Amino acid sequence: MENTLGREKILTLQLSEDGTYLVYLVSYGSGSEKTEIYVQNVKENAPVVAAVNDQKAVFYPTFAGDGFFILTNWKAPQWHVFSTTFATPQREHWREVVPASDVHLESIAAAGGKLIGQYTRNATSELKVFDGHGKPESSIALPALGSVGASTGRWESPELFVSFESYNYAPSIFQYDVKRAKSELWAKGKMPFDPAAFEIQQVWYQSKDKTLVPMFLFHKKGLKVEGSNPILLTGYGGFDVSETPYYWPLALVWAEHGGILADGNLRGGGEFDEDWHRAGMLGKKQTVFDDFIAAAEYLIANKYTTSSNLAIDGTSNGGLLVGAAMTQRPDLFQAVVCGYPLLDMLRYQQFFDVGGRNYPSALFVTGDGDTRVAPLHARKTTAQLQAATASSHPILLLYDTKSGHSGGRPINKQIEENTDILSFLFWQLGVPTN
Repeated sequence: MENTLGREKILTLQLSEDGTYLVYLVSYGSGSEKTEIYVQNVKENAPVVAAVNDQKAVFYPTFAGDGFFILTNWKAPQWHVFSTTFATPQREHWREVVPASDVHLESIAAAGGKLIGQYTRNATSELKVFDGHGKPESSIALPALGSVGASTGRWESPELFVSFESYNYAPSIFQYDVKRAKSELWAKGKMPFDPAAFEIQQVWYQSKDKTLVPMFLFHKKGLKVEGSNPILLTGYGGFDVSETPYYWPLALVWAEHGGILADGNLRGGGEFDEDWHRAGMLGKKQTVFDDFIAAAEYLIANKYTTSSNLAIDGTSNGGLLVGAAMTQRPDLFQAVVCGYPLLDMLRYQQFFDVGGRNYPSALFVTGDGDTRVAPLHARKTTAQLQAATASSHPILLLYDTKSGHSGGRPINKQIEENTDILSFLFWQLGVPTN
C-alpha cells in the first residue's frame, strides 16, 4: 500500500488476536462511500496484500479466528456478509455467508464462534445469530422497540455485549451468553422513572406522493387521545441516519406532562434501503419536507391534536427540516424549536420564502461553540422572521457562547438548555407544569 492517504482519507488499523496479521481499513472521508481493506503478515514482515481496493462501495472487516467477515453494500443496497482468511484475503477467495435480504443489515459482530447481525426492520433494531458459516440459528430478544447502539465481542469468547436504548429505556448494556443463548442486564443508568408507565406505538401515513411513511408515537400508557393532545413532532431525514427510538430525557418530561412525542422516519434517512435514502437527497430534498408536513397533517386529520397544540423540534439537519416546514406551512404549527440549524445557504433558498405571514412561535438555539454549522444561520433567520412575521407570536434566540453542535457540555448546561426549551413549549402550548 503506497503512502497516498492524504487529508481526505482515514486509516484504521487492527491486529489479529495472535498478533500475526495487521488489517488496514482506508476510508474516503468521514461520510465515506468507499473503503479499502489491506492485510499484512507483520510477523514475517510480508508485503501488504489488497483484499479490496477497486470498488466504489463500503467494506468493513470483523475478525473471526484465522480470518474475518466483511460487511459490505457492494452489489447489495441492503448489505450482505462475506468471509475469507487472513492468508488469502483477495476478493477471489471471498465466500458469501449472509446474503442480502429485504431488511437493512446495519452492522455485524463475532462472538463465541457465531456471527451476530444487527438489522433495522421498520425503523427498529433486531439481532440475529448465525453460525460461523452464515446459517441462521436464532434471534436475541430486546426489551422493547428501540435501538441497538453497538454489539461487541471476541470470536473465542462466549460473551457478547449489546448496548440498547429507547424512548422509555435508559441507555443500557446487556451481556449475551452465546453458548447458553441467554441475555442478562449488565449495566444501566439509574433514572427516576418507570418504563412501564409509557408506551410506544407505530403508525403509517401517506406522504404527498402517496408513499407510506412510518412514525413512532410515545406517550403515557392509557393516555386518552381527545383531539387536542399537546404533540411534539420531530424528525431528521438525512445523511442515511436511521431515526430509531432513542433515549431523550426531554421527551420523557414531555410525556410525563401528558404530551405525545411523534417521531417520523422520513426519506433521506437510513431506515430502509438506499432508495429511501436517496429519495431525500440533493435535488429531492423537498421530499423530506413533504414527509414531515404530511406527518403533521396526519396527526390533525386523525384527531390526535390540532394545529394550536402541535409543536415541532429539529436539530442540525433536523433544524433545516423544521425551518422549511414553518416557512412553507406556518398554519400547521403553534411552536417551533430549531436547534443548531443549517438554513442560510444558496442551495436551500428555494425551500424558504420568508414573507409577511402569520408565523408560529419560534425558538432558535445555537452558540459560538458550533464549529460544524456557523451560528449565523440561526441568528440571521431569527432576525428575518422577527422582521417579517405578521403575527404576535414571539420569535426568540437562545444563545450560549459555549454551546456547540456535537454536545460535550456539562450536565448542568444540558439541563439548563432542556429546561429553557420545555418552558418555551409548555408556555406556547399551554401545558400545565404541575
